[in-house]
Amino acid sequence: MKRRVFIQKGALTGSFLGLGGMGVGHAFAKAYTSLTPSIENKHNFNLNYAPHIGMFKALAGEDPIDQLKFMASQGFTAFEDNEMRLRPAAQQQEMATTMQTLGMTMGVFIAHKIYWTEPNLASGKQHYRTQFLNDINASISVAKRVNAKWITVVPGHVDLSQDMDFQTANVVRSLKQAASMLEPHGIIMVLEPLNFKNHPGLFLSRPHQAYQICKAVNSPSCKILYDIYHQQIQEGNLISNIEQCWDEIAYFQIGDNPGRNEPISGEIHYKNIFEYIHSRGYQGVLGMEHGNSMPGAAGEQRVIDAYVESDGLL
Repeated sequence: MKRRVFIQKGALTGSFLGLGGMGVGHAFAKAYTSLTPSIENKHNFNLNYAPHIGMFKALAGEDPIDQLKFMASQGFTAFEDNEMRLRPAAQQQEMATTMQTLGMTMGVFIAHKIYWTEPNLASGKQHYRTQFLNDINASISVAKRVNAKWITVVPGHVDLSQDMDFQTANVVRSLKQAASMLEPHGIIMVLEPLNFKNHPGLFLSRPHQAYQICKAVNSPSCKILYDIYHQQIQEGNLISNIEQCWDEIAYFQIGDNPGRNEPISGEIHYKNIFEYIHSRGYQGVLGMEHGNSMPGAAGEQRVIDAYVESDGLL
């Protein structure tokens, strides 16, 4: 593939950065209120990176709709929102309509209550399973409203009173029931393994563990969310592990380590990882589930520039 040449900053972005301070966000919010996806200087990314609300608020303003418009103006073709399930239905609909107008794909939102410090699905207790399935059912309506194909599932904490194999069987049983609810709607729950350092004691921590569970559930509605930040901490060997899990991966999330900020801010060679993912013909979403390494408008522009640089392929 020929080397892709990207515009580091559009003329509009450069001129607004010259305003500095508080004037930047106000000016961008005003400028992008009537923005359409036809803006000429947006970046032509090879992959569908998905920012989240708040990532560009200094440049775009506080209004989520203005932030969506700004994301599209920079060439981002997707968006994710962990909190979408908890937003008022009217706001969900407004955001969905805006994304549709801008040609943006909705990424994941968290589909259920997550138990960070006590066992739920791993315990096998019926009231936890019922609560989980009720949340999944409610999330189906949200997913339809916002045109979401993927929803995030985290099975919760381990149950120290049970052998891990019994816990796995309990989790698989719950996921099979959830998958049967999701399949008719074409919605995919993506299981997210989380690292031991930030989230000690969780049942699901490794991609190969999620891979085994997905094979056991055996449903097109149960796949893996491979969070590159978490797995750099958990076990490294990123490209090899992505390759081995490939047929069960439906979604990626991004964050550099240490710091969980944008690419190029830490140790992960994201250009190589993005090149590998692109080479496999991946058409899905890569969620930008990270912070900004610098504050303010300059930090937000740094995030954009990091993706421009990391997305450039040979």
